[in-house]
Amino acid sequence: MARAQDTAADTTDTAAAGEDTAVTGGGAALGYEQARDELVDVVRRLEAGGTTLEESLALWERGEELAKVCRHWLEGARARLDASLAEEREGSDRED
Repeated sequence: MARAQDTAADTTDTAAAGEDTAVTGGGAALGYEQARDELVDVVRRLEAGGTTLEESLALWERGEELAKVCRHWLEGARARLDASLAEEREGSDRED
């Protein structure tokens, strides 16, 4: 359990720092677009059916992991935008 929390924290830190990759549970690095595209593929496969229960569960688990990666990237992007907007406001406050 602690390892999963460490990985989530690493992913958040990476995304917040604006780096190009995020860490997944398997240790592989994924960018936002790569994780999103794989997530879309996982959803398509689940919706198409024709998989065993075990395969469906594995796909669902992978989808959850990919969704977390995407969410962390988006949270990091939001933090960067908020920081940039705050700097812009501070700069305009000093000019006034």
